[in-house]
Amino acid sequence: MKALSIWEFGAQLNQLEDLLKLMGEMVITQHGKPIARLSPVSTTLPKPSHAELRAKMAPLLTPSEILIREDREGR
Repeated sequence: MKALSIWEFGAQLNQLEDLLKLMGEMVITQHGKPIARLSPVSTTLPKPSHAELRAKMAPLLTPSEILIREDREGR
């Protein structure tokens, strides 16, 4: 991760895309203190798989549609 002062960042703004590709993530500082963090946006995020979570869950004793109906009727 590269740290740039706010003045350096302003001077290199036209090269921002190239800097992000090269460095990955940058911290913008002002008077030596971090004020912002820039990171490239990932265009493809993996879809989460909930199969492991579902496998760990115990089956419901009462089906969810009955639980929902009872909740709605109780209001």
